[in-house]
Amino acid sequence: MKLHFRKLALPCFVLFSLPALATVSVSSPKTGTSMSSPIHFSATATTGCASGVSSMGIYTAPYVLAYKVSGSTLNTYLTLKAGTYNTVVQEWDKCGGSSKASLTITVTTSTSSSTTSTVPASSHVFLLVEENHSYSSVIGSSSMPYLNSLASKYGLATQYYANTHPSIGNYFMMTAGQTITNNDSLCSTLTQDNVVRHLLTAGKTWKAYAESLPYAGYTGCGGSPYARKHNPLSYFSDVVNSSEKYNLVPFTKFASDLANHTLPQFSFIVPNLLHDAHDGSLATADAWLKTNIAPLIASSTFQNGGLLIILFDESVDSDTAHGGGHVATLVIGPKVRLGHKSTVMYQHQNALKTLMKALGVSSYPGAASGAAAMTDMF
Repeated sequence: MKLHFRKLALPCFVLFSLPALATVSVSSPKTGTSMSSPIHFSATATTGCASGVSSMGIYTAPYVLAYKVSGSTLNTYLTLKAGTYNTVVQEWDKCGGSSKASLTITVTTSTSSSTTSTVPASSHVFLLVEENHSYSSVIGSSSMPYLNSLASKYGLATQYYANTHPSIGNYFMMTAGQTITNNDSLCSTLTQDNVVRHLLTAGKTWKAYAESLPYAGYTGCGGSPYARKHNPLSYFSDVVNSSEKYNLVPFTKFASDLANHTLPQFSFIVPNLLHDAHDGSLATADAWLKTNIAPLIASSTFQNGGLLIILFDESVDSDTAHGGGHVATLVIGPKVRLGHKSTVMYQHQNALKTLMKALGVSSYPGAASGAAAMTDMF
């Protein structure tokens, strides 16, 4: 018998080199564990993206981004209320991808010595306002290394929301406890109750340091890159119709007042449109902060009883959560809990209440009267 063999075509296999999978490795806390607050989070990330990991963050609930940092490592403490949290640690890469690790933790109690029920007394308080950026575009941004260094060292309000859009109503909430108007073109005098009225009644001193203000006492609406809508104290009759208007001064006065130990007890700081991230970039705003605010924080005046809040007036227009969207807010000072990440929901009336209480003022304008102070920051 003659055997016949057929030649079979063998399939050809082509081997491809697949990129490494993205991973998030959380070393602390371990899922399923119970512990007291604050909670230590430590994690690293890898990615198959050739450009690397862009940032990492912690979600303590769906859509609640409690912390975000640039790079592929994360190491921070979060103060959380007692309860069970389905937490997600996520990485975002520079190719548009992301990966995450989920863990469930139970927070038993907050550390009893870590919080205070009041705001410690301060000799000098400062409110500095930046412009028109969302929380996620600021916290963890490589464009703002100085601001993020302050956010890591001092207190960061991770659930802080502006009150309205556009800008002007937020500035009035910070100083009058009400939005008053959403007309950014307002150029008239207002008689509503406001922080200056309460400061004067309490015998406290104040100034508004406005960059590019044409001259001390100016209450007009021109002078770009100065913007009156960002200098709310210039609208109130208590200021406009009295010699108090001369406490509206160009920002150039700030450095000399600091050097001469003549800063007022309440300072409202207004960078111009080029330096508050309104018209300029976040990087430009960050450089301005480092140049002008680092000397304040390092000064003996500040270290012996200063309190500074840096916040953004509103988020982007498309973000209307709680009125004006999710914004970055930092609380800085020698009595602030270092590295604290607050998950309490705050708005501009809370910031106003906090600064006034720090000065020992016992009456407050508008919504600040009923608002809670940001006591968990101390």
